[in-house]
Amino acid sequence: MSNTPHDTARPWRGIMVATTTPLRADLSVDYDAYAEHVRRLIDAGCDGVVPNGSLGEYQTLTAEERARIVTTAVEAAGDGARVMPGVAAYGSAESRRWTEQAAEAGAGSVLLLPPNAYRADHATVRAHYAEVAAAGLPVVAYNNPFDTKVDLVPALLAQLHGEGSIVGVKEFSGDVRRAYEIAELAPGLDLLIGADDVLLELALAGAVGWIAGYPNALPEASVALYRAALAHDLETALPLYKALHPLLRWDSRTEFVQAIKLSMDIAGLPGGPTRPPRGPLPPETEAAVRAATEKALAEGLA
Repeated sequence: MSNTPHDTARPWRGIMVATTTPLRADLSVDYDAYAEHVRRLIDAGCDGVVPNGSLGEYQTLTAEERARIVTTAVEAAGDGARVMPGVAAYGSAESRRWTEQAAEAGAGSVLLLPPNAYRADHATVRAHYAEVAAAGLPVVAYNNPFDTKVDLVPALLAQLHGEGSIVGVKEFSGDVRRAYEIAELAPGLDLLIGADDVLLELALAGAVGWIAGYPNALPEASVALYRAALAHDLETALPLYKALHPLLRWDSRTEFVQAIKLSMDIAGLPGGPTRPPRGPLPPETEAAVRAATEKALAEGLA
């Protein structure tokens, strides 16, 4: 395993890779390939993994698959603190059950979307996070207003943090200006980069972690970029960021699962197919992802 220092007191910090779920040709989960992938990411210098997120296609997994992926990740990581399972569900009770399962498996924290079956108001969001936090594991909120239609604005995040319901936020809105308002309203709340293509901007704005997509395919280059960005080493970070950005921006697009899995296949890592309703990329999209990936690999950005 990697000797990379990890913040055991705040294990949600650092590069926490939102892992893809490797599927066989018959679309069953390949747990051995998943375990090997988790080990590979940590050996490459990533701090931990986030199984059962949207990149991991959690919506298409059975309850048994979802539970086994968490236990597989904890065992493969060698330290449960390095594992932050996604616990999103339609109901707060189900999210709390997944949080309790994560705790039983030995995970160190969980990642939680707001209620996403309808446009929940602030009171509903606060009750949702309080219910899940009561399970006892640290909760990182996930703000993805595009897909959930519920926006965790800075003032609401400050309320959730003040009530003890969250320790951090995965910020996916793309609005870098929010970083400064979050720091003003909730100075103790950890800001985590939630979209690969604003990594540098949010690192400079004070982020202390990255819940990342493209390290699945290019772990070493991603680690180098993150460390340089966090150190505000622009001489190293900026050219690397520009070189990787044609790929990083796929993390913010609808086809992000297929794109990242395709890049993994090209890089010799366990990408593979996706479960319906996600299907193969259209030919022109596949060509664009393939060209960008092959260019990055040719430039040594593995």
